[in-house]
Amino acid sequence: MKKVKIAISLDKELLELIDSKVDGATLRSRSQAIEYFLEKGIGEFAVDTAVLLLSRRHHAIALKDVKGKSLLRNQIAFLAGSGINSIYLVTQHSPMLEKLEAEASKEPVNFRIIEKESKGNAQALKSAADKLKGRQFLAMSGDIYNDFNLKSMVRKHMESGKLMTMGLMTRDKPSEYGTAILDGDLVIDFREKSDKKDTHVVNAGIYIFKPEIFEFIEDSTSLERDVFPKIARIKQLIGFFTHGEYLHLGE
Repeated sequence: MKKVKIAISLDKELLELIDSKVDGATLRSRSQAIEYFLEKGIGEFAVDTAVLLLSRRHHAIALKDVKGKSLLRNQIAFLAGSGINSIYLVTQHSPMLEKLEAEASKEPVNFRIIEKESKGNAQALKSAADKLKGRQFLAMSGDIYNDFNLKSMVRKHMESGKLMTMGLMTRDKPSEYGTAILDGDLVIDFREKSDKKDTHVVNAGIYIFKPEIFEFIEDSTSLERDVFPKIARIKQLIGFFTHGEYLHLGE
């Protein structure tokens, strides 16, 4: 990769700390040390990993044809096109897992299946925590088709500094979805499939989390019923309107 010379100003103590890391072996110069720690720091804030949450009863749906290829392949291509290079599918065992893995192998991305007999999607998500290594990550329902500017959603999440960003859309029948009450971009209340009709803003089934989200899951069963309302109450949930194509193929 071509190197470019630049002039920068650094705090003296910070520069001394960087120089102390130059060991003549792994890091052989001040420039190399600065480059190394800059790349490491940026990596901690990148979103390059996704978790797909798929119920066993929706395995056939993940293999269903959507615009010429399976829903699963569409999801993988959508995520990979926005910089996601590792995808974990959390689901339960079934005879269809081999078919799901075979479909995923048709897309150039690191894909792994985590089998977890969980009581709900909160515990399913928690089962992937050790794979995420303390990094921010994206999660998406495994029975939906999304097509929108995901990079903009990631950028908004980074800029907000909040614990969580939720994809949003509007629907004429909000009672069929989880609904969000907004104050600007901040989601101040979230209700899962409520009969109240005070908003048409609903959950699009795609989220970006900081790793601290696992501290709020504990023994929760449902993300929508147990976790999201809690995050909204402490004003750590930002909404992002997806403004794209959406299909819900599940129940």
